[in-house]
Amino acid sequence: MDLAFLHPLYEHSGPWASVYVDTSRHTESTAHERHLTASAMARRLADQGADEATCRAVENAIEELRRSSEPNGRALFARAGEVVLDPPLARPPQGDMAQWGPLPRVAPLLELAGQDPVCVVAYIGRKGADFELRSGLGREDAGSVTGRQHPIHRTSSVDWSERHFQLKVENTWEHNAAEIADALSVCQEETQADLLILVGDDRERRAVHERLPQRLQDRVVEARHGTGSRLLDEDVEAARAEHTRRRAEAELERFLAARAPDDEGRAGAVEGVPALVEAAREHRIDELIICAEGPDTRREVWIGEDPDQLAVRRTELRTLGEQHSWAARADDALIRSAVATDAPVLVVPATDEEAPVGGMGALLRWK
Repeated sequence: MDLAFLHPLYEHSGPWASVYVDTSRHTESTAHERHLTASAMARRLADQGADEATCRAVENAIEELRRSSEPNGRALFARAGEVVLDPPLARPPQGDMAQWGPLPRVAPLLELAGQDPVCVVAYIGRKGADFELRSGLGREDAGSVTGRQHPIHRTSSVDWSERHFQLKVENTWEHNAAEIADALSVCQEETQADLLILVGDDRERRAVHERLPQRLQDRVVEARHGTGSRLLDEDVEAARAEHTRRRAEAELERFLAARAPDDEGRAGAVEGVPALVEAAREHRIDELIICAEGPDTRREVWIGEDPDQLAVRRTELRTLGEQHSWAARADDALIRSAVATDAPVLVVPATDEEAPVGGMGALLRWK
């Protein structure tokens, strides 16, 4: 999961309010529940020592959810009287939660927001295409491309005098497919999308697919249903889920293989809190792997003001010259370090036998 969207949470020091709200049970007829939830979350934060301004900001933000259609829920991260980030959730949390602490409690978000890949859905027509970006934060317009407009339709005539016109039609289609493929390639580079989903008639999809560069071919999926079909969203979500499953399997295989030392005695992967903390301090985490129910995720570590200031023991931070330190959960501290170095995070099921020992591991980069 690309965690670039979490950067705003680490641009300021804490303490932070982290709130997860289940809106799946709320309807217009039970809007009063939203009000009760808002008040309850504010009280919980206040009981933990949160300042009044931050409690009020969270309460107001939850109240505002009555004006939106949230099928599952929303996470809220606030500090100093301001809600800094409020991503939607892909599925409801197991009960409402409010925590006040030195770091944002982001680990649950990785599971609740879903690990579906960032993808570009290309709605392809004969005259061009519209691009839509989908991620854990929702969907947004990602641009469009317009090709040649005439001629675009074949005639039904079999008269040989129409052959020149038919060739022009073929040339126009081919030209437009190439234009769309080029624009989609640029869109992928700009968005760093993991997956490209092509929507349109069979011929139009294939024409664009064939013209995409080789580096993108393994990222392309063609949707079975076209624009306007009520089943299209199901196609898109199925493609994203399948891509996520395959990637998780591949990354776990890579992790298991990398644990064995190479000819120089260096392992390409580590597991366990002490080794992970050391790797994070040295900016060597290339990908963090977390099992949400792993015992090491709840282990206490010590953090400083900067993401690479963390240690298993408080005295270690003092030895490193850090004057201020706070206790934090290992998973949240390591996620902060991963975000700071642009390392992705992969969440694996608790039942996966190939998960790292203790529930956390990392693939390493070497300087």
